[in-house]
Amino acid sequence: MGYFEIYQGKNGDHYFRLKAGNHEPILHSEGYSSRAACENGIESVKKNSPNNDRYVRREAPSFSFSLKATNGQVIGQSETYNSAAARENGIESVKRNAPEAVVKDLTAA
Repeated sequence: MGYFEIYQGKNGDHYFRLKAGNHEPILHSEGYSSRAACENGIESVKKNSPNNDRYVRREAPSFSFSLKATNGQVIGQSETYNSAAARENGIESVKRNAPEAVVKDLTAA
């Protein structure tokens, strides 16, 4: 089962990444100014990830995708892939893992 990690960057912003059950990262966020805003971003990923229309697929210069909220704002970016098929597998992994993923807070160390 997949999980989200919340972490804090050197710039003080909060970020999240979604990892698959094998611990490989499959989606990451932009920086958020607060932990609460980061948590809202995670909830938006959980809500929007099952909807195929929310994914924007890119092929140049490399294969990747982003996930958008209903308002069109990007809420997550993928890793890069070496083929369109691998990118599609990444999207399917987000769809499978995100809705029920637990959140691990790495800032509470």
